[in-house]
Amino acid sequence: MTKSKLFLIKRRQKRVRVKVQGSAQRPRLSVFRSGKAIYAQLIDDQRGVTLAAVSEKNIKTADKLTKTAKAELVGRALAELALKKNLKQVKFDRGACRYHGRIKALAEGARQAGLEF
Repeated sequence: MTKSKLFLIKRRQKRVRVKVQGSAQRPRLSVFRSGKAIYAQLIDDQRGVTLAAVSEKNIKTADKLTKTAKAELVGRALAELALKKNLKQVKFDRGACRYHGRIKALAEGARQAGLEF
């Protein structure tokens, strides 16, 4: 029996999500990576509310930047929004993606801008 790709993605995502729950004091930094863009948001799972969200599409960047460089800028922008809301600590949720490439660049950008996780 072959399992569909979507089933495997959802299973990996669920495995990570069970271990990472966000709160108002320490929200979950959720990352979604598509083929064209990367999205990040801070989520309070106890209330079910998104506290801040940033995507590659919201940031004005030079067109010549690589996807990895744009991901780092998204991480920095999200960290700036979080610090304005007095959120310094977050829990990182990589979703179904491995921690490398654009996901890692976003995380490092957020760390450099002042977030702790």
